[in-house]
Parts: sequence; structure tokens; C-alpha cells
Amino acid sequence: MRSKDRISYFYDGDVGSVYFGPNHPMKPHRLCMTHHLVLAYGLHNKMEIYRPHKAYPVELAQFHSADYVDFLHRITPDTQHLFLNELARYNLGEDCPVFDNLFEFCQIYAGGTIDAACRLNNQLCDIAINWSGGLHHAKKCEASGFCYINDLVLGILELLKHHARVLYIDIDVHHGDGVEEAFYFTDRVMTVSFHKYGDMFFPGTGDVKEMGEREGKFYAINVPLKDGIDDTSFTRLFKTIIAKVVETYQPGVIVLQCGADSLAGDRLGCFNLSIDGVDLLIVCFLAGGIATLLTGHAECVRFVKKFNLPLLVTGGGGYTKENVARCWTVETGVLLDTELPNGYLVVPNKIDFLAEIPENEYIKYFAPDYSLKIPNGHIENSNSKSYIGTIKMQVLENLRCIQHAPSVQMQEVPPDFYIPDSDEDEQNPDERVDQHTRDKQIQRNDEYYEGDNDNDQNMDDV
Repeated sequence: MRSKDRISYFYDGDVGSVYFGPNHPMKPHRLCMTHHLVLAYGLHNKMEIYRPHKAYPVELAQFHSADYVDFLHRITPDTQHLFLNELARYNLGEDCPVFDNLFEFCQIYAGGTIDAACRLNNQLCDIAINWSGGLHHAKKCEASGFCYINDLVLGILELLKHHARVLYIDIDVHHGDGVEEAFYFTDRVMTVSFHKYGDMFFPGTGDVKEMGEREGKFYAINVPLKDGIDDTSFTRLFKTIIAKVVETYQPGVIVLQCGADSLAGDRLGCFNLSIDGVDLLIVCFLAGGIATLLTGHAECVRFVKKFNLPLLVTGGGGYTKENVARCWTVETGVLLDTELPNGYLVVPNKIDFLAEIPENEYIKYFAPDYSLKIPNGHIENSNSKSYIGTIKMQVLENLRCIQHAPSVQMQEVPPDFYIPDSDEDEQNPDERVDQHTRDKQIQRNDEYYEGDNDNDQNMDDV
């Protein structure tokens, strides 16, 4: 068991400043809110903080088609009317609009996940966090479900350079279809997705019968759930399945997508999960007593961490932005083994909540109670015990079809991501050089600067 995990955390304030448009549920501003809450709790002092590089088009084309990447690079809100056929071909439109700085947004969040994978590969950290990543719907040649570039696939491809087997786990309320599709025919990546299925819920895939094909048969695991699943049912099912998956598949590294739209009260979700729930068990013997059982979204993160395998953690969906910030801040604390002050206080026969979120730039969003707790969900739980039992039995039966963990032939390890050389002699001295370009020209230690040197302190509300 590792004595103390080394955590790398990736963030660029520019990723939270883009705007998908009026009435669009995706609000990247939630990333600024998360980051400032992480700062308010002092969690940054326990991690290495990095600004990710902007992924080059050639890096994005390791998975996506070159023509699709080139189109994303060229299209702007002012020119999109000239490319109506291409917009339809690449599925850009209402769900995936063209907005200012779209390509740079994709470069940053994808660069964060690629950088995270590279640090894990080079054993420079044990856990890498990129809350801006996790856009799991994007396909090879098209955008889908608010996702343009599939950073998860790119990160997994990077991890496969050093690891024979990668386990991908997805707890977003939507099926992780883009990642599953990318690795549907291989046994080198096992995908496990817990999601809502049925009733025409997006993306419409993820039945338990979808299990991979050819060499990948039985290496795609889907756990389709109905509306209103609660903490206890979800957490028990998650732990049972993931424990068996890890035992059977023996991955070298885990990628965990922590979509927060599976929380209660999400604008687009339909589950009843808390962030870090507590089952209160009254023990009625002798003098009596209380036992607590942690459940909820963050408990899934805590459980995966306990396997002590290299771990890449990303964000994902989440459309009630103050709850997204709460969730990913709590889960940053979980990964750091740091219990936040706004935790649970056990007193005789009940649990009370302790006090408020510390002062930060976005404190107004957490009114009126300024707590990390989110309101309980009130959607009727349509997941009966018999239904949960049937799904569990089917998944475990499929796992039994895997004879042993697959192996791969030893070969030369490919180099890390491609970075084109920059010729300083060809640069125009009169042209303004942005921060990312300057970062590439010096040997950065990537330490986190506090005080006046922290550019992220000046982020405006979107």
C-alpha cells in the first residue's frame, strides 16, 4: 500500500470562460466554480497544480478523423453559415453549437487528460485529476451530446502505451457511448458504465446485452438503471460489480469518469444520488450506539481509490452547476484523503450537518445554506430489488465468460504526445505571444502561484 498518494491536478481558467449560448444546459463556468471551491478549502496546497498544454491537431487526430479536427479548427460563429453541409455531417447544431473559441476549449480539456495520462505513465504521480475532461459522447467523426473531442479516448490511448489493460469506469447518468464504441472490439480496454437506460433517454444505448464484439466480447459492461435510483442501491451495486471487474480483469490503470448529472436535482438527470450520503444505522443492544455507512457519488470514488492502482479522474456531465462544484470539490478531498470541514457530525441518534462553505469568489451560488450538502432527490425509485438483482446477475455472468486477464506482446513503448518544434527565429517580434506559447518556451516547474500572480483569481461570471 502506498504511503501517500501523489496527486496532479490540471486546470486552466480559460476552459471555464466559454459560452455555449443562451438556454444551453452546458455551463463550463462550473469549472471555475469548482476550482475556486478547491482553493477555498486549501486543497491546492496538497496537490501539484498544472496548466495543461493545448492539444495539437495531430494529437486529437490520434482518435478523431483529420478532416473533422480540421473543421473544428476552422469553423467560427461568423462563418458557420457557409458550411451547412459540413455542420450536418459532423453533427454540429443545437446540442453541439459553434461558439467563440470552440477549438481552443477542446484543446485545453483534451490536453489536460492527455497530460494526466502522461504523468501517470511516467510514474510522476499516483492520481491525476482533470475536472474539465470526461466528454464521453464524442465520436471519431462527429460531435455528440455537448462533446466535440473525446478526451477520454485520447487519454486511454496514451495509457495503452505503458499498460496492457486499462479499466474505464463511468458514473455519469448518460451512457459512456463514445468511449465504449472506440474500444468495442478490443480486450485491452474494459469499459464499465452505470447509467439511465430506456424511455428514449440520451444516447439510447447501453443495454446490458451490449457487451463488445470479436476480441472485445465481454469487455464492455453496461449497467442500465431506471429513474430514481438511490444512494444505497447504487453504491452496493457499484461496489459488487467493480470489485469483481478488478479481480477478473486485473487492470494496470483505471480511468474514472465522474459525471455529476447522476446527482439528485440535476437539470438533465433522473437519479437520487447524494454527493456523500450517510446511512444511519441505530445499533440497539446494550447501551445502544450508532454506526454509519457512507454511500453516494463520492463513495464510488473512494472505493475505486482503495484499489491503489494508478488513477485518472475526470469530470463529465452535470447541469446544476453549484452541485457540480460541490461534488467535484468533495471528490478532490476524497482523492487527497482530506475530509472537508463541512462534513457530518454524529450526535445521539442522528446526524447533523456542520457549517458553511468558506468564502470564495462564487459564494453567492451556494445560498441559502452555504453547505456542501445537496437537497434530497424526490424521484420515485423505479429500480426494484428484483430488477437490480437481475442486472447484477447478468453482469457477473458475463464476467465469468472471461477466462483470464488478457495479455499483450512486449514491444517498444511509443513516445509521449507529439509536440512540434517551434522556431524562435520565425516568430514575429511585433506579434503578441499568449501565455501557452510562453509556457512552451521555458522549462516550467508548473508550481501553483498564490496571490497577485494567480490569473485565475480574476475570472468573471459568465
